[in-house]
Amino acid sequence: MSTKEQILELKSRIAENIIGQEDVITKILIGLLTDGNVLLEGLPGLAKTRAVKSLAKNLDCKLSRIQFTPDLLPSDVTGTEIYQPQDKEKFIFQPGPIFSNLILADEINRAPAKVQAALLEAMEERQVSVAGKTHKMEPLFMVLATQNPIEQEGTYPLPEAQLDRFIMKIQVTYPGNDDEIKIMRLVREESKTKEAKIDPIPQKVIFDARAAINNVQVKEPAEKYIVDLIGATRYPDTFSKDLKRWVNYGASPRGTINIDKCSRAVAWLDGRDYVTPDDIRFIVHDVLRHRLILSYEANAEGINPDAAIDELLKVVAVA
Repeated sequence: MSTKEQILELKSRIAENIIGQEDVITKILIGLLTDGNVLLEGLPGLAKTRAVKSLAKNLDCKLSRIQFTPDLLPSDVTGTEIYQPQDKEKFIFQPGPIFSNLILADEINRAPAKVQAALLEAMEERQVSVAGKTHKMEPLFMVLATQNPIEQEGTYPLPEAQLDRFIMKIQVTYPGNDDEIKIMRLVREESKTKEAKIDPIPQKVIFDARAAINNVQVKEPAEKYIVDLIGATRYPDTFSKDLKRWVNYGASPRGTINIDKCSRAVAWLDGRDYVTPDDIRFIVHDVLRHRLILSYEANAEGINPDAAIDELLKVVAVA
């Protein structure tokens, strides 16, 4: 099979286990193919953890799950130096769960700022520093963090500068009634049958796909459309009265870079070597929803980032 066929096979395998969340699966794969990290936000029980586990099961990689709690320490994530008196009184580095391929950071907003910072250093720099020494991460490394949008008691919300490190914030919503019936039947069958042994997709496929995505073209009109969308978040008064009232601060250049990366991955998955405006529109909500800081007026009117991005797409013309 070709690289693209193997990626689509990986997507198909995950979709067999995660019913009614096609969009979420596609966007998790886009995050993986763009060498990014993703934040999954949704209510408990919507298969966020199951999606990550299914990805790890079908890909030849290691998975670490870290349950974030208020008493978690940075060393519980990164690892620590252990004193070894029998080995000429040396300190030996004991790697933490961050040294894996896929990291499921469950309820990331339940841990204090120091723990979040330790994780974010690994996300951004692909390394951790312990006792003055730097330790590199695996070549295939991705953090998939989850958070519950409604339970705020005992949480430490991620600051905007830290949220900006995630390539996408993916909203996980309720499945439809038909999908809910399929989910019920799937779980019922799983309890009866033994799990079949599968042949995982090798890591090399991911690296080959990334190389192919780097060759996808973004022509000048598409580049201008991306920059205009970002510009409208920074200078909303020149585009729309509503945007001016709703948006206090717009997206950073990281937003521009990540729309470019993700739209190229969308085009490649769709079998094209060039980006279209539809590719950009497909991922713009996920790339920007955690990068916009809305005004008090917007919050008072019940306007969320997605509604502001909807308005953005209405007022910014394709070049």
